[in-house]
Amino acid sequence: MTEQPTSFERPQGADPAEGRGALLRTQKAPGTSALPAQAVGQDGKGTQPPVGKGKEPPVNGPEHSQPAAAEAGAHRPRPAPEGIPPQPGAEQERSAAAQERRTGRGLPPGRPMPMRRDGDRLRFVGAATRRIARGLDLDEIVMGLCRATVPTFSDAILVYLRDPLPVGDERPTGPVVLRLRRSDRIPEERDTEGVLLPPAFDPEPEPSVLAELSSLTTELCEVRPGGALNEVLRGVRPVFADAPAARAALPELLGDGGEALVPSGQHAILAPLRGRRRVIGAALFLRRPERLAFEADDLLVAAQLATHSALGIDKAVLYGREAYIADELQRTMLPETLPRPTGVRLASRYLPAAETARVGGDWYDAIPLPGSRVALVVGDVMGHSMTSAAIMGQLRTTAQTLAGLDLPPQEVLHHLDEQAQRLGTDRMATCLYAVYDPVTHRITIANAGHPPPVLLHLGGRAEVLRVPPGAPIGVGGVDFEAVELDAPAGATLLLYTDGLVESRLRDVWTGIEQLREKLAATARLTGPDHPPPLEALCDEVLDMLGPGDRDDDIALLAARFDGIAPSDVAYWRLEPEETAPGQARRLARRALARWDLEDLTDSVELLVSEVVTNAVRYTSRPVTLRLLRTDVLRCEVGDDVPQLPRLRQARATDEGGRGLYLVNRLARRWGATRLSAGKVVWFELNRS
Repeated sequence: MTEQPTSFERPQGADPAEGRGALLRTQKAPGTSALPAQAVGQDGKGTQPPVGKGKEPPVNGPEHSQPAAAEAGAHRPRPAPEGIPPQPGAEQERSAAAQERRTGRGLPPGRPMPMRRDGDRLRFVGAATRRIARGLDLDEIVMGLCRATVPTFSDAILVYLRDPLPVGDERPTGPVVLRLRRSDRIPEERDTEGVLLPPAFDPEPEPSVLAELSSLTTELCEVRPGGALNEVLRGVRPVFADAPAARAALPELLGDGGEALVPSGQHAILAPLRGRRRVIGAALFLRRPERLAFEADDLLVAAQLATHSALGIDKAVLYGREAYIADELQRTMLPETLPRPTGVRLASRYLPAAETARVGGDWYDAIPLPGSRVALVVGDVMGHSMTSAAIMGQLRTTAQTLAGLDLPPQEVLHHLDEQAQRLGTDRMATCLYAVYDPVTHRITIANAGHPPPVLLHLGGRAEVLRVPPGAPIGVGGVDFEAVELDAPAGATLLLYTDGLVESRLRDVWTGIEQLREKLAATARLTGPDHPPPLEALCDEVLDMLGPGDRDDDIALLAARFDGIAPSDVAYWRLEPEETAPGQARRLARRALARWDLEDLTDSVELLVSEVVTNAVRYTSRPVTLRLLRTDVLRCEVGDDVPQLPRLRQARATDEGGRGLYLVNRLARRWGATRLSAGKVVWFELNRS
């Protein structure tokens, strides 16, 4: 709801909700005297207002009632504030408009009356500053200043801000440049319903001076050191535009020809915008020539508006910088791209929370493991702060390190729990860790207080998996339990954080049930034989969020299980003997012939022979050999020796040391991964 200042009275029948469509115009009374008006008695002679024993008449009656003589038009000139010289013709203009300010005569119907007293100005400043203070970002504050002043205080406003705006204590380098951030003015002759009206005063209307000014004003201006504009900005106090200093500064601010369109007299105020440490801009308040000019007290009003706006802009810039840093910190800790492991397709989404709590600790990850397996992780650090984002980054890094050791899921959660306790006594998080094996079509899941995952089967049935809930990470002294479940080909596993299913409007189990129904409804659209596309599925899931469901950030990870068919897998166990390399070559040759990949026979035999030779040289237990046919041909050789091989350049006199060099030159990719009981050396070759 937009708050309208109530710092003026309206004539009978005026719409109190109308603010911007009303044009504040007052006809000048011709032939006004420079002296204050006096009350006229029945005899036609001027009389002094009656006062009782030297006391001022009461002003606290209804509608600020005045004695009858005062209502007849008596006006006491108000002294100018200290330090502001009296302006020529000000007393004459005040006395001429005194009756109009009191009675509202001369104003078009439905137009707001101008402010009459100091109390009106105080109420206006209070309402305007409240509107400005409601803004959270830069645009809201500048718009609040414009909407609060037009049309109640001025007919138009131009707001200039430094470009770029300084943040905090940083010292800007280079010249000071002001950019026109926003301009606002009263629409041309519109009534309260927004309908164009004929001109109220001029039978032959001319183009609006204020409209022409807003179109001709330059967008950028450079404040020259020692120039007139620089002196006005350094003076901090608002000044009338007809003051010598302001008149010299307007061409520099508005550009060539712009100052000629500024109304003459006291119809414009130039107010510097000063933040906590420096001037950050300027505001130009304008009134039309036919409207009453600004008074000396209006300079104080402009100063209050400029001060509150500048302080709000300072805070908005600092808040924006902190929010940007927090968002960047959190996003850099999330995976930039997802891997493409064999037998599984992945998609993810991340949504920050609402503006009031944008920073959170949700994360997701997908980590390739030995044996074509993949670890799927999703977690949520409790709280919304920079600290939560930092702890999330540390826990995610720890989870990646533990996954590289190929520990069971329950052991990974146990070590994460210990790490969270080392970070602090109140550092808690929920986490779900799952390992998918595309060869066995099985998935092993361990949970630490996280919402359970949902498995969408190929036929369209959505199932909430029954996994042990466990205690959150950071509680300490709790054992975690893992369960092994079927992961059929074509099924989709959805991991998520509680921001997706829990909000102020619904509990977590109601949200989980709605998520299950949403997945089932989406699957029915594609039919029983075709699973829904992953990217579209993620978008459909996020569409279930309502207006009040963004209290927390959301992390979403979807995994489509394709698996590897048994016919595409060849597995053998070789005894650690001298004949093992030859036996490995023969087995590989037969498998390639069965798969119609004879073109790779020479390369595969050479590389398998080198890797198996290195394995049987140091191990005392059987060596495993596995070939996987997917989009590439993958070979894996496992043994019980934990030391990883290193690629090195063999000397000309060395008898060995060239096996990994050949693997590095001929294979598409290769690597070695340490297991809990040994290691796996693998390489991949393109099938064509």
